[in-house]
Amino acid sequence: MSKLLRSYLRYARGEKKNSLWALLYPLQFITRIWMKLRITLYARGLLSVTEPPLPVVSIGNNSLGGTNKTPMTELVVRQFREAGIEAGLVSRGYRTREHGPIWIGQDEESTHRDTAGDEPLMLAKRLPGVKIVVSRDRVQGVALLASLGARVAVTDDTFQHRRMARDVDIVLVDATCPFGNGNVIPAGSMREPKSAFGRADLLVITKANQAGPDLLASTREELEKLLDPRKIFTAEIKMESWIEIRNGEERTVSVDHSPKGSFLAFSAIGSPAGFYNFLEQEGISVKAHRTFRDHHIFTQNDINRLVELALSLNVDGFICTEKDLVNLPEGIDLDVPIYIPRIVVKLDDDIGFRTKIMEKLKPNLMVASNGYGEDAIGVVLAKKIKKRFKVADISAFAFVGSGTHYRNEGIRVLSPSIEMPSGGVIKYSILEFIKDLRHGLGGSISSQMSALSSLYSRYRTPVCVGDVYLMASMLWGQGMKPVLVATAKSVHLSGHLSVEQFLLKHRTRFVWTRDAETAEELRAGGVNAEFCGNPVMDLIDKERPEVDVWGQMEGSRVLLLPGSRPRTYDDVKLILDSAKELSVRKKCCFVMVPAPMIDVSKLVENLVGWMFIADKDMLVSDGTKVRIFRGEVAEAAMGAELLIGLGGTANQLCAGLGVPVVSILEKGKLIQKKLLKEAEVLVNADPSELANAAVRILDDPDLKKSMQEAGIRNLGGVGALDHVVEYCASALGWDNRCTVYEKYRSFIEKRSCGE
Repeated sequence: MSKLLRSYLRYARGEKKNSLWALLYPLQFITRIWMKLRITLYARGLLSVTEPPLPVVSIGNNSLGGTNKTPMTELVVRQFREAGIEAGLVSRGYRTREHGPIWIGQDEESTHRDTAGDEPLMLAKRLPGVKIVVSRDRVQGVALLASLGARVAVTDDTFQHRRMARDVDIVLVDATCPFGNGNVIPAGSMREPKSAFGRADLLVITKANQAGPDLLASTREELEKLLDPRKIFTAEIKMESWIEIRNGEERTVSVDHSPKGSFLAFSAIGSPAGFYNFLEQEGISVKAHRTFRDHHIFTQNDINRLVELALSLNVDGFICTEKDLVNLPEGIDLDVPIYIPRIVVKLDDDIGFRTKIMEKLKPNLMVASNGYGEDAIGVVLAKKIKKRFKVADISAFAFVGSGTHYRNEGIRVLSPSIEMPSGGVIKYSILEFIKDLRHGLGGSISSQMSALSSLYSRYRTPVCVGDVYLMASMLWGQGMKPVLVATAKSVHLSGHLSVEQFLLKHRTRFVWTRDAETAEELRAGGVNAEFCGNPVMDLIDKERPEVDVWGQMEGSRVLLLPGSRPRTYDDVKLILDSAKELSVRKKCCFVMVPAPMIDVSKLVENLVGWMFIADKDMLVSDGTKVRIFRGEVAEAAMGAELLIGLGGTANQLCAGLGVPVVSILEKGKLIQKKLLKEAEVLVNADPSELANAAVRILDDPDLKKSMQEAGIRNLGGVGALDHVVEYCASALGWDNRCTVYEKYRSFIEKRSCGE
């Protein structure tokens, strides 16, 4: 190591106070600004975060090395293997040739130092049978590890790595030099400001037995200001054995037979002072030591100079680290032996440490939606996810309304309530948008984004049900590439804008469309998209016992849907009066299904000309009876012959079940008709015109049949959401995550009970 570099490191680590290197102090603010900008870009989805196919436990630090990452990585891998879980390792491979992901052992080249790197090769030797992958692209590395059969990925030095999501971030702090001089590089040894420690899931103060009690206590006190004390652990360095290389042969020597005599120590590691202090603690007589740059590959000239020095000092041998051993010339054979201490780390609370890892491994899953119909689909999807991934926690984020659909099914809602006059965020009319703004749309969106951002890094890949606006909002709040069940955009409606195409291509994992033509359009643009049926049809719950909604009611069965948005309280009169008009012309029976978020008592209280019979849930007017059904739309639609409806998703569902639809001429319904086509008839918002359209369909068997067939054909069958769940299980690795969590939890429970 050059004198210049040695001088800089002494200053950066706080070993030398007064130095010309202090002139670097202002430059740290460039680093601070860049790190903050980088974190923001990833948190806002401008640079996207990708969920890997395996649970990831990251071992990292916030300093320029020397925190015992390698032995800690080994410990965590061994802990998983002890629990019967196949853990693999992904390392960047410092100072290696540029190459794609490789598995150490896949061929002879993969075992060379310039291909694999020193630390991966050292760990491969220490962990026989463990799959170790070297990859500068950590996401690709984890993917390769998954293909090799690993169930968990332990990644080395990834605390500052933002592109790959992790389940557990373990951060190490060197007890002997916790914060260096307190500055950020290049003015100090810190990679990020101290506040970065607050992101850690677990924090381990390493080399605790090499630091004085006062320094250890002050370090812990400083860290407890930044994160929960229950997340902080300490670890000591312990001798496991010695490696002796003599006459070109390597053997293991027990701790009881430590090397005798005097030695020349050399090292090329991040914290050489810690290594030399460790030798002193072990009672090893070191006459002199030589330090090289971290990860230095020793040449024959380096060895010759060390041999010359050793001869001049008349020492009995050399001592170096295991990492240095990998960097020595192959087949080295000296006249004196080389001794290498094999060290391990010992935690102060092994069970507590494992328990914290286990808790973080529990999958937290989130379904997001932005509409009342989308909420209904989201509920079905959430229930399917909950059924498939039983040990996972499932929550919902509803961008529109208060999440009533989810709450009714016992699913936790993470979003604040947003109720707008239009019933949405941005609807079809500028006037409605202005009304929403006056109602506090801006503040509501701000509070939702704030709530979403507070959940950052706590959830797996978000599963979105809705449109590109929803996907972009989730990306902005979570940074994680979501998957999207697209319920809005279609080539049959307005297609996708260029910016939407870009977002879907570069910022989503996968998209399920509501028709085959849209999927084809998106794939042509490079989007991972597929059509597996219209998700609306999955609102039909085949497992729910059939409900006799219509009973002994006589006449043509007409279903009434007043809608689900706030305007429903005004629109319900139009629907009911159309039923009254229809009953005059034809013998019919009526069932009305209010949306779950609609207050029925408020709905019926001001209906002029109608009487509400509470005990029968019935509305009556001049002999026309309308039964109010408080169950699912699909249950009522099963027996219906015709729908007069103002709904969106609900209208589509009924059409898909073969129920002809009559609705009103307005912008939203005109857009929807492009999807429903011949399955829907649109007329002016007038009771007589709605009734006339209904009579025309009911009296014309051929027209009725053609509309039924068109609805079934255009909407597709049931099962789209099953494909979504299957993708999450396999491509996102959620099946494996649940298995790993269950197995690790079971192991810890048995260990805690002393079994």
